Amino acid sequence: MKNKKRLVIISSLVIIIVVAFPFGFFYVLNNGNPLTKYIADKKVPAHLVEKGYTMDDLNESHFVEPKHTINRKFYHGHYLVVFNDEPDITYYYGITKIRHKVKQFCEKDKISSIGITDTIEDETKHSEKDCTNSR
Repeated sequence: MKNKKRLVIISSLVIIIVVAFPFGFFYVLNNGNPLTKYIADKKVPAHLVEKGYTMDDLNESHFVEPKHTINRKFYHGHYLVVFNDEPDITYYYGITKIRHKVKQFCEKDKISSIGITDTIEDETKHSEKDCTNSR
């Protein structure tokens, strides 16, 4: 009787692991790490407020998962910010793995008048002096 009970418990655990692992893997692959998103959602808005911005200054701000590799000192997810007074430039912020510091990436996306997105590193109105490269 004990062996049968033990066999049922072990086989149930194996089935749960075999089923749950792929779901968890594909969730993180498609949506990013939820812990990284949580950290970015807390830290970046606080950083922007610290820099003197209000939520009224922002046209768009949210977590994004880039499709390319980034600087290894940073978590993979970025925080996208578009300011109201520069709607054609998208700024990206990252969170360092050590001490969870917020840094602006020097690379920004600029939408041209014909709708083509180009990556620029020029200094713009909302560029931070201590930005870092994302790659």
